[in-house]
Amino acid sequence: MDDQQTQSDSTRVVLAALAGNLAIACTKYAAAFFTGSSAMLSEAIHSSVDTGNQALLLYGQKRGARPPDEAHPFGHGMELFFWGFVVALLIFALGGAMSIWEGVRKIVEPARVENVWINFAVLAASALFEFLSFRIGLRETRRRFGDRPILDSIHASKDPSLFAVLVEDSAALIGLAIAAIGLLLAWLLDRPALDGAASVAIGLLLVGASLLLARETKSLLTGESASPAILAAAKSVLRADPRIERVGELASLQLGPRDVLLAVALAFRPTLNGAAIEQAMRELSARIGEGQPARIRVFVRPM
Repeated sequence: MDDQQTQSDSTRVVLAALAGNLAIACTKYAAAFFTGSSAMLSEAIHSSVDTGNQALLLYGQKRGARPPDEAHPFGHGMELFFWGFVVALLIFALGGAMSIWEGVRKIVEPARVENVWINFAVLAASALFEFLSFRIGLRETRRRFGDRPILDSIHASKDPSLFAVLVEDSAALIGLAIAAIGLLLAWLLDRPALDGAASVAIGLLLVGASLLLARETKSLLTGESASPAILAAAKSVLRADPRIERVGELASLQLGPRDVLLAVALAFRPTLNGAAIEQAMRELSARIGEGQPARIRVFVRPM
């Protein structure tokens, strides 16, 4: 998989989500102002947080794409992991907590929702735009991971700019459904507190989404290994080479969405001299990286 193409696809996913969420947030704020719906205000806050998050992910992509320097000899790819973790914290603090607070306030002091059809129209339009954004992210996920379940794909992905958007859009679609149900029940039963309950439910949903993102990005920040597929392919290459007598410890580190550090201890055949071993190490390093979705830096230690 071409690295530049992969980065461009990730950027396209984030840009599509940012543009959609910005338009949706403005529409939701207007609807919340005219109708007084707590669930709609929570959804507006949700879309605002998502918009800011996508801007942070774009910033993280730009920072992570910088070339290696003296202070960061392996590049800056892990900086995107940091910004992915910041995104998780923002969803928790600004999205989840504020939505729960707004919902509790509406339950304690219920106020009748006016012009409810405006909210339904906005929710329907928002669902359409969110679905289009989600479909772009899902298509890119399917291209990279096939038909694996979404949660498995999120766990397997090393690219926060992809899995964060996928989680946010999934939460947004579920949140819109919750807001619609809350509004409908509040209107039909004439119980405005149900609108507040929907806001609390949306807040809890966002807290769950933030915990999922925090878990995935924390793992990347704290030294997650390369994917099992990359490790299996590397072992296959090494064990198939007739110049190698035994494969020792193989350790890896994900340096960025598309950068992997691989260190391996090898026992070469006793018949190989120093020059032959050096040539074998160069050839094996190149062969391990062939056809992989990441740049692999291979360090070989003869045993």
